[in-house]
Amino acid sequence: MSSHGEAIETYELAFTTPPGPDLAGIPTASLNIITPHVSSGLPYDTACAKHISTAFAASNVYIVASKTLAATTDRLDRLIAAIGKDHVVGVRRGVTPHTPWSEILSIAAECRDAKADCIVTFGAGSLTDGCKIVALCLANNIRTPEELATYSLESKTPPAKVHEPTVPLICIPTSLSGGEYFSLAGGTDDTTGHKQPFLHSGMGSRLVILDPELCLTTPEYHWLSTGIRAVDHCVEALCCLTATSESDQKAEEGLRLLVPGLLRCKADAEGKDVEARAKCQAGVRLGMECVRMGVPMGGSHAIGHQLGPLGVPHGVTSCIMCPAVMKYNIRHNDGKPEITNRQLKIKEILWSEQQVADTLRNADLAKETVDLGDCLSAIIKALGLPQTLKEMKISPDVIPALSERALADFWSPTNPVPLLKAEQVREILEAVSG
Repeated sequence: MSSHGEAIETYELAFTTPPGPDLAGIPTASLNIITPHVSSGLPYDTACAKHISTAFAASNVYIVASKTLAATTDRLDRLIAAIGKDHVVGVRRGVTPHTPWSEILSIAAECRDAKADCIVTFGAGSLTDGCKIVALCLANNIRTPEELATYSLESKTPPAKVHEPTVPLICIPTSLSGGEYFSLAGGTDDTTGHKQPFLHSGMGSRLVILDPELCLTTPEYHWLSTGIRAVDHCVEALCCLTATSESDQKAEEGLRLLVPGLLRCKADAEGKDVEARAKCQAGVRLGMECVRMGVPMGGSHAIGHQLGPLGVPHGVTSCIMCPAVMKYNIRHNDGKPEITNRQLKIKEILWSEQQVADTLRNADLAKETVDLGDCLSAIIKALGLPQTLKEMKISPDVIPALSERALADFWSPTNPVPLLKAEQVREILEAVSG
């Protein structure tokens, strides 16, 4: 990636592979799954202003910004200035975690009233998911929670026709969660607290703008924990028994970028290592390509999805669950050599990266005697991230109910050791109860 000083842009499609036959368990044959372009090499504000006018010919821009980014830095002001104040028709500062429907509908109403012809998300997490659904609301004139509910994938009365979003979405991410590459979005029904999935043709971002220098502003805990989420995408893709040679290659490349990159970011006391952050961003994209290709994830994602509603951030769910699921799969591999062999391959990848090997040796691990779960746990500890439910103030009392709920997740049966009984999940959760 070029430095800002050279101001040379790389502009390309995010993915070279077509979407798989299903996306997180949802059949895609009848859907138009869009592939966003990615811009890198330019400062975020320059790139955003350029593409608003050239790629999208837009003049009424609505911005949804991270509350922290807006309150603690001048970066939002710089973005508005670059676009031009006269062209910014609205700004929302912050979206509540898990993306309440009330906020989605409120943003959509403001966009509709202001005749917004482009939406920009500035930050990451819930606001990215929220704005994917906002664009769907604008295209289909969705104004009430009752109307929005019919567009959920869980709806029993879906609309006969769904119009594709026409207002383009530009995402400028400041974390490593990767939602900007994913068409699927989640939003929470305020009345029930239940988060529901949305996926329709044309949903998702049209442009992702990567600026690793901007990410120097991201709080360390959030950056590193979402980075482990990206690592989890690569690890579970490499563990998948139905993976392809192409997905294996992308997941390995992603892992080789992410783990050393995250360790470098942790060691970067002065917060100046732009290259390390760029490597992490590149790794996220490779991991997300595996998911988009239809490579199913496993138990770490399936159980992690149940921890989110208890207040555990997505990245932290991977910190807690990924090592434990790896250990469970080895213990219960029922003599399937491929489960063991795939984990050994990932262990070899990690030990072959010098900075990672040094970290593992500093944790008193010996390559010959440890398993993949031990290695991942040591890496997460070196990053200063939590690994138990107790650290997140989650009582062991919830484990039985969590275990039952996890069985309904689309990725429980695709774990290398299929999770089909509550006692299986309970064993994994008890190992990380703390």
